[in-house]
Amino acid sequence: MERAITGKAHVEQASASSTVGTISNGHYAPPPADGDGKQWVRTSALVLRSPSELFSLWRDVEKAALWQEQIADVRVTGPKTSHWVMASGDSDKRIEWDSEILNEEPGKRISWRSFDGDSGNVGEVVFETAPGDRGTIVTVLQEFRKGKLASAWETLTGRSPKQAVTENLRHFKALAETGEIPRTQGQPHGPRGTIGKAKKSLYGETVVTPPGTQKIAS
Repeated sequence: MERAITGKAHVEQASASSTVGTISNGHYAPPPADGDGKQWVRTSALVLRSPSELFSLWRDVEKAALWQEQIADVRVTGPKTSHWVMASGDSDKRIEWDSEILNEEPGKRISWRSFDGDSGNVGEVVFETAPGDRGTIVTVLQEFRKGKLASAWETLTGRSPKQAVTENLRHFKALAETGEIPRTQGQPHGPRGTIGKAKKSLYGETVVTPPGTQKIAS
């Protein structure tokens, strides 16, 4: 399988000719296997908006806090660089890093890497028109360096990086389609029992849902 992203997390260059949307026998190929101190995740979603609209929303990195879990602040520091802060809602713990865009094709894809901070990751997002021109298939491939940084991320967020990428794409879809992100926090429910509590922990239900457009209004 052709990998969209190669090299170590702090020195990689994304290939301009490859794509996270690699097709094999009519299906998306699986993400690369974890190894060499890295873990990978690939996830896709059908979003009922055009590729150009979704590219613009993703590219506006200062809006990432609207749909990415526990991102407290993103500040643009240059034409292709930004500073990110992730913070836990119930403590003063935080991790920070800088990010730069490696390649971008308007309406088609964006690739990036982190540097100079607490998060070692590199990723690519591809926007492909869905069959029948019915929305856009958004596919994210992201690589995280294992070890202390990944552990710090997991401790802070209550999710593994792989879980976080999958959930964030769900939030992105909701925000793009409706302007709001469904939330369960604060909703009443009956006793959940031992299994219910285990699922709550496993699926990260204690993680605060991003604010969506509520943050803009506040």
